[in-house]
Amino acid sequence: MEEDSMSTISCVIALIVSLLVIRVTYVLYWTGRPFKRDPTTSLRTMIILGSGGHTAEILGIVNVPQKDKYAPRSYVAALTDGMSLQKAQVYEESLLNSENNVEKKREGAQFMQIYRSREVGQSYITSIGTTVVAIIHAMWIVLKLRPQVILCNGPGTCIPLCACAYLLKLLGWSWCTIIYTESIARVKNLSLSGLLLYKLRLADQFLVQWPRLQQKYPRSQDVGPVM
Repeated sequence: MEEDSMSTISCVIALIVSLLVIRVTYVLYWTGRPFKRDPTTSLRTMIILGSGGHTAEILGIVNVPQKDKYAPRSYVAALTDGMSLQKAQVYEESLLNSENNVEKKREGAQFMQIYRSREVGQSYITSIGTTVVAIIHAMWIVLKLRPQVILCNGPGTCIPLCACAYLLKLLGWSWCTIIYTESIARVKNLSLSGLLLYKLRLADQFLVQWPRLQQKYPRSQDVGPVM
């Protein structure tokens, strides 16, 4: 009887592992490959903001002729970065006030803040607790917004959000395309956020703005200056 129970447990574990391997293989295969979508439909888009020029860059990236395809938009910034959210609000208000963006009035943008994993000058020991809180908060935000696209360009707050979105992709909960654009200030080396996303293969599209950077990281795409 005990041997039968152990055999059943072993079979269940083997089945779970097999399904997990199949799912991971499937996600890795399709990551970076475009899915067929109705070109007339828009995509729920999360835009991750950050201080130090990241917000100005990402808003420049978002401000493209096809921006209506990326709606409704949700902007996420660190809890201590209210200025970035203000810039995003000004940008969205300018779209609402323009003559050719009446459709945007039906789907207003959302603005949210997330706990940071580590503040500047914070000790690494105390950052363990804040990192756990940030991950839990990131998962709550991703589950709440259910983005189909995430746009980011380097702030540290993008790591837990992208990781949570990728985890939900692995679990089959939702599929989110992560598009990372490295800052134009990065000419020779990736930022820490970019390096993590690149090494962990979390991004579906990894874009850089300098040929030298693309040569060093061959899985990236050189798109030239985007602003």
